[in-house]
Amino acid sequence: MSKQYDIAVIPGDGTGPEVVAEGIKVLDAVALKHDFKLTYTQYNLGGDNYLATGEIVSDQTKENLLKADAIFLGAIGHPDVKPGILEKGILLNLRFEFDQYINLRPVKLYEGVETPLKGKKPEDIDFVVVRENTEGLYAGAGGCLKKGTLDEVAVQESINTRKGVERCIRYAFQLCRKRDKAKRLTLCGKTNVLTFAFDLWERTFNEVAKEYSDIKADYAHVDAICMWMVKNPEWFDVIVTDNMFGDIITDLGAMIQGGMGIAAGGNINPDGVSMFEPIGGSAPKYTGQQVINPIAAIMAGQLMLETLGEQKAAADIEKSVIKVLRDDISDVGAGKMGFTTSQVGDLVVGYIK
Repeated sequence: MSKQYDIAVIPGDGTGPEVVAEGIKVLDAVALKHDFKLTYTQYNLGGDNYLATGEIVSDQTKENLLKADAIFLGAIGHPDVKPGILEKGILLNLRFEFDQYINLRPVKLYEGVETPLKGKKPEDIDFVVVRENTEGLYAGAGGCLKKGTLDEVAVQESINTRKGVERCIRYAFQLCRKRDKAKRLTLCGKTNVLTFAFDLWERTFNEVAKEYSDIKADYAHVDAICMWMVKNPEWFDVIVTDNMFGDIITDLGAMIQGGMGIAAGGNINPDGVSMFEPIGGSAPKYTGQQVINPIAAIMAGQLMLETLGEQKAAADIEKSVIKVLRDDISDVGAGKMGFTTSQVGDLVVGYIK
């Protein structure tokens, strides 16, 4: 009997439903080829639902999502909803409550995709950022005093626990070993200024490194990481860092791999339910126009299958995407592909078949 996976689908806002549809189209094709079954349950979370009901995510919905094998997310962000409401209420809420403590971001340049880095080729840009996903400055600790006055004080605290830091670092070491490439793990921090938080990170990193003698462990300040990602991206294999720095450098990573249109990521709980999504936003001005590149959503599906253990199917998706990017699409930007959103999905499916 073939395996079956229950996938919770959150199409979300703007162009999210359009790219999710192509992701599911590709997932269905590769599942058929590799003899496993995917069943989908859709959850209409996002701006439209919030404006209609005033509800962001109900407790019942969260209970249902926890029963899924994985969550496939399109995009969150609505022009008629104040920024922060949906992002905190859905994205951060699910990441924290489901303990998705790893944000996994592959940064990989594919043949046929242009990078703004002069002279860099696919073999130069192929690394992964492991970002701690449930602590740091995003934990929500802090507050305001005398808001709106000249004496206003705003405090945002970075929360870093030994447990949270160590499990993130261990995941990064294990991933580095599993990738079996340069076997180099770089801790990205700011030990010369953030002397409390990154003292904990650095001490933990060095202690855990003793258990992985086959991995070369090194450290770099976040500002240096940003410079080297531009000048010498080939230096990196796996980077591990905290929530805020990870959020920043992964956007830089998306641009050097060709843009948001092809960048995907996963919010991982190795022992629970994980959530996978394209990195780009909801792009509401393009809604319904079929001009958004769905490759990022398709690769989010690829990362989902890889995490679920369907390695051969995941590899088939990546190989097919590589062919589409190399041979078919003229540009990865919105409206510049030479194909509609749906047609790009069809191209990937064609190569899978």
